[in-house]
Amino acid sequence: MNYRMFKVINQLAGHNRIVDFLMVTISKRSRFIYILVVIVLWFRHDSYKKMTLYTGVSVSVTYLLCTMIKLFFYKPRPFLKHSVHLLPPVPSKKDSSFPSKHTALAFTLAASVMVFHRIAGWSLWLLSILVGFSRIWMGQHYPSDIIGSAILGNGTAFVVKLTEQYWKPFVTRIFRSFTQFRSSYREL
Repeated sequence: MNYRMFKVINQLAGHNRIVDFLMVTISKRSRFIYILVVIVLWFRHDSYKKMTLYTGVSVSVTYLLCTMIKLFFYKPRPFLKHSVHLLPPVPSKKDSSFPSKHTALAFTLAASVMVFHRIAGWSLWLLSILVGFSRIWMGQHYPSDIIGSAILGNGTAFVVKLTEQYWKPFVTRIFRSFTQFRSSYREL
């Protein structure tokens, strides 16, 4: 079933240059949209500064989890096991198919923003679905990788929010120390 769903989506790749270009662009460049939304919200109102801290912690935890999972769990990418329409950039053969770091990070950002700004969060969540879809389209992940990565990303954002009282003092202290260091460095 996983491969059949993959094939239904991936067989569409390579037939229309414009759609292929859009899928590659969504996969490679969508991170700039997420960053732009977070920056705009940061400057829009002081209450969104808390969102950027929460988002930064969530993204960091998700990145760490993805890296750890890939270290201990290897699942071959579709192009290693099947004949697929593979669109560049081609990832390393050593890189595991699960989790999709692109997808997990996209959903983490979307879920983190959604806690503070529903419209922006839902918009980013829809973009995250496109990011996941583009990874299948490009021949780099199976649908189960994308679904699992979406769950990982949303779940991480949820757990980070639930545990905010534990990590926030530590992260705030780090930022305060960095700010003090930076201001003392400028005085020199």
